[in-house]
Amino acid sequence: MYIADKIDIAVIGGGHAGCEAALAAARMGNNTIMFTMSLDSIGMMPCNPNVGGTSKGHLVKEIDALGGEMGKNTDRTFIQSRMLNTAKGPAVHSLRAQADKVKYSQEMKRVLENTENLTIKQQEVVDIQVEDGKVKGVVTNTGAVYECKAIVLAGGTYVRSRCLTGECIEYTGPNGLKTSNKLSEALKALDIELRRFKTGTPARVDARTIDFSKMEPQHGDERIVPFSFENKAEELEREQYPCYLTYTNEKTHQIIRDNLHRSPMYSGVIEGTGPRYCPSIEDKVVRFADKERHQVFVEPEGENTTEMYVQGMSSSLPEEVQLEMLRTLPGLENVVVMRTGYAIEYDCINPLQLKHSLEMKNIEGFFSAGQMNGSSGYEEAAAQGLVAGINAALKVQGKEPMLIDRSEGYVGVLIDDLVTKGTKEPYRMMTSRAEYRLLLRQDNADLRLTEKGYKAGLIPEERYERFVAKRQAIQDEMERLKHVYVGTSEKVQAILEQKGSTLLKSGIALAELLKRPEMEYDDFAEVDKERPELPRDVVEQVMIELRYEGYIKRQQQQVEQFKRLEKRLIPEDINYDEVPSLRLEAKQKLEQVRPISMGQASRISGVSPADISMLLVYLEQRNRSVKSETTKEEEN
Repeated sequence: MYIADKIDIAVIGGGHAGCEAALAAARMGNNTIMFTMSLDSIGMMPCNPNVGGTSKGHLVKEIDALGGEMGKNTDRTFIQSRMLNTAKGPAVHSLRAQADKVKYSQEMKRVLENTENLTIKQQEVVDIQVEDGKVKGVVTNTGAVYECKAIVLAGGTYVRSRCLTGECIEYTGPNGLKTSNKLSEALKALDIELRRFKTGTPARVDARTIDFSKMEPQHGDERIVPFSFENKAEELEREQYPCYLTYTNEKTHQIIRDNLHRSPMYSGVIEGTGPRYCPSIEDKVVRFADKERHQVFVEPEGENTTEMYVQGMSSSLPEEVQLEMLRTLPGLENVVVMRTGYAIEYDCINPLQLKHSLEMKNIEGFFSAGQMNGSSGYEEAAAQGLVAGINAALKVQGKEPMLIDRSEGYVGVLIDDLVTKGTKEPYRMMTSRAEYRLLLRQDNADLRLTEKGYKAGLIPEERYERFVAKRQAIQDEMERLKHVYVGTSEKVQAILEQKGSTLLKSGIALAELLKRPEMEYDDFAEVDKERPELPRDVVEQVMIELRYEGYIKRQQQQVEQFKRLEKRLIPEDINYDEVPSLRLEAKQKLEQVRPISMGQASRISGVSPADISMLLVYLEQRNRSVKSETTKEEEN
């Protein structure tokens, strides 16, 4: 071995978590190196090349608000953009874009290569050096040692991975790329607990062999909503490519049932635990036996390819079985498969070993992010990578970590779930996981998190000034509308009648009138003579705040209660065996997680409200005892 370089931060992995971590660390002024198994697979999308969707769109917006890259890169490379759940309230509106798979990777690589303080290296990391409980460096397969002050582990699905298609087993990473086989042993040597998870991907088919007339086209939105708050809708207009909807049928399901014994998942060959919320088609047919059909979306992988992704048909069945079942779907009767679907198994860590900063509890300066932490999805990985990169940079700079709690963002929900509750299967973000989702809307991600990104050093001054101006404009207009009164004039009554709204019997503040669901901000333009010219995003925030004011206030009160428990800190040196009447299971869980607050303790699986009460009583008694001893010492 030889010393190749001395740096601040080493990032292991060039996937979505690794890219965000490396960019954040370098942009914050730290000398950073990112190791990847292949320079050609940086930011690669081995599964569906889509970004966002239900709850995941919230994460991408939050990544952008904090100063990350995923949203900007998607805006540069999307080939279709749609806002989902528009028939429901704004809390669950989620932006989803189909990206050009190749361009997304190329663009991310270009950004990384042109970032100051960042070096990219195609090399496998095989060992991690730790001394006195602190990281010291990483060792590559060539024997090179890179001494560093912090490490971000973002190995994705490449750590001791193997791909399975029927009886065929290949010891590779996604898309046949090289796997990292030595890193697992290095992690075990550091007493890091590993788990075995599994995910999968469907076949890619040739568009030239599809009869799209038998499918339902799914078009993008006419008005584009950008992922990045820095972009404007009119600047992103471009030709969009349709996706197509088709369905499985009883013949499809029978083929699957007849061949279940050849599926590695059902034959016992697969060791890892798969994702509950993104099951394979075999799993769907078995678990939902009463369903006559399942939706299947056929989606383009890019502008310059005929490859299409068969969303909803993830499978590890043998190649010939996959082809047989695909050809039972309307429109795919003569389809040609370009890439066969497969399941992939890989090693990941137990996330209960992490702090909220994503730093290992037992190794200072060692951070972990993405699918290494047991999550699934590009967006979950990127969000963790960004937080880990920021906190690794802050660690090197001797500053306090940036923490995001459950009331501040989906990023906070994601991380808190992982480090507090752990996960026994690949974790997927969902809107139902967020208790305060009316406050955590995707449209206000910048208002919630830009301040944190600015303080971390990732939001440029110019962007921050625009953000401050937007925030002030929203506040000013909210206040103004409360003091603009309209009476029962003919003009006002005519507007209300035209909109099918109840006529006025007396004067009313415009803020109250605009709360009516049928009314729009522009409806009273002729009446409201003092109305300022405001950008669309400011008007959107004003209208949401007005219409959901009661619900928002109620959730804000819930957040205040939540914050009170979060502020009740638990001493680091607490011995849970000394807490009277605490159940054995609770002691074990509390000892494993080592929560930092009563709020976190209350969310641990296996810790009951009664356990929390016992813990609160113990801490009160302990505090009184400490105060009493302090008073005696002062008297003496």
